[in-house]
Amino acid sequence: MKPVTVVLRDGSRVRIRPWKPSDRELLVSGFYRLSPTSSYRRFLSASPVLTGEMVHVLTDVDHRDHEAIVALDKHGKKGLGIAHYVRSLERPGVAELALTVIDDWQGRGLGTLLLEVISARARQEGIKSFTALMLAENRTMRDLLDRLGRVRVIDEERGTVDVEVAIPDVGVAPELREMLRISARHYGGSSGTGGQDS
Repeated sequence: MKPVTVVLRDGSRVRIRPWKPSDRELLVSGFYRLSPTSSYRRFLSASPVLTGEMVHVLTDVDHRDHEAIVALDKHGKKGLGIAHYVRSLERPGVAELALTVIDDWQGRGLGTLLLEVISARARQEGIKSFTALMLAENRTMRDLLDRLGRVRVIDEERGTVDVEVAIPDVGVAPELREMLRISARHYGGSSGTGGQDS
């Protein structure tokens, strides 16, 4: 599927598209480009090791119950960030969210963009809210989620916090909306179940 080029708030260009199986190498190389702080925030471990099992879990994307949106550099050669959700088996209208942006690209609006796109995609599949497990001190992720709406703390334990936030009717740029529409059709998902993203 053809990626959509988006200009971030600092004027830099990125390419956004749904995950493809060939992105495994991008994921692995991106993992080793994360700083220790970013890696700790994402995996809640001081020295995480990217095992084969972890790669499988992160890349077993069916574009319905598990969706992933990737951001690439303007040439499409390097992975800059990824957002994905995994639907809850017990609560089909809820999905766990994870979002990672390479350190050099943090603070440019890429995390916000990925959150908007994955939120719109989730709504197409009937998902109404996200949960996320994060470090209690991770203000960056908490601030991102605050942009969606009121964040409710579900559980707090040993420096981590489990939160839930409703997904609003998210409006995205027309070209991204078209990409999501094609993605839903191409991968056999829903044709749109709510909001401006359909």
